Amino acid sequence: MKLEPSGFFIRHPPEPHMLRDYITPDDQLFQTIHMGAAVVDQEKWLLVIDGLVQHPFALTFDMLRMLPSRTVTSFHECYGSPLKPATTALWRVGNVQWTGVPLRVILEIAIPMPTASFVWSDGLDRGEFAGVKADRYRKDLPIAKATSDEVLLAYEINGKPLSKERGGPVRLVVPGWFGTNSTKWISKISLQDHRATGPYTTRFYNEPDPAGSEGPLRPVWTVEPNSMIVAPQPGEKIDGPRVTVEGWAWYHEPVERVQLSVDEGKSWKEAVVGERVGFSWQKFSVALHLDPGHYSIVARAVSGDGAMQPLSGRRNHCHTVFFEVGRC
Repeated sequence: MKLEPSGFFIRHPPEPHMLRDYITPDDQLFQTIHMGAAVVDQEKWLLVIDGLVQHPFALTFDMLRMLPSRTVTSFHECYGSPLKPATTALWRVGNVQWTGVPLRVILEIAIPMPTASFVWSDGLDRGEFAGVKADRYRKDLPIAKATSDEVLLAYEINGKPLSKERGGPVRLVVPGWFGTNSTKWISKISLQDHRATGPYTTRFYNEPDPAGSEGPLRPVWTVEPNSMIVAPQPGEKIDGPRVTVEGWAWYHEPVERVQLSVDEGKSWKEAVVGERVGFSWQKFSVALHLDPGHYSIVARAVSGDGAMQPLSGRRNHCHTVFFEVGRC
């Protein structure tokens, strides 16, 4: 119907030490809107499925709600500005429960042709971002990810209908991948044999390989290993010698280990890491015995496939908290 408000908008999350809850309330979850929030008439909303499929069709909102649904717990992380080098750590993240219809169900009805290798998703937002105009927000997924059970056409967050600012009435949700891939105000799914056109796949949200290998830019898809400390909070004075350190760790695969250092990385202590539920973030905790004094503590996540959070210089580099230990 319209964009309200129009233009770019961002709402930053609270500082990490305020994100103590396992499930992040909607009012604490960051918001990123590139070209404006689409105001959609739910009664007239239609999702079109076309392209390289045997049975193109369209769904109303009521028809979508009649299909099998599931709820997925997943961290939701913003990549950050595509206009800047990926060297600043943001901790712009939360952990929420999405409810909707698996995209796989829709694709099984449409029956993809053998040549289909990418699933394009179009949003109803349009306008200008960073001086570049677009008639829609368009992203893509490789068909292998699109047909995974966790990828949803979501209509609820934390048990409540999606707001306009969250991309309601329906948005795509791609757990384990950066939020830029989760198209809001979705209106069209199109199967194609090549990557999507448009500035959000060709100009924005591509990056050099952080391993430093030469070659073309890679898409901003899977999330890198990351973690943040929620306790102690910055500047806190704690009665010692026992200091409990807690935080969250996340990755597109399960995080196997979290290591902590109070001597600038010279030595590391292993934390206890909680189980991942679905694609949730994982709690870590460790009890340290520290003499009175001023400390900095660093946390780094390590995945089962060997990926390790870098100490510095990347958008997911290690979180450091400065605090003081006093006498009992």
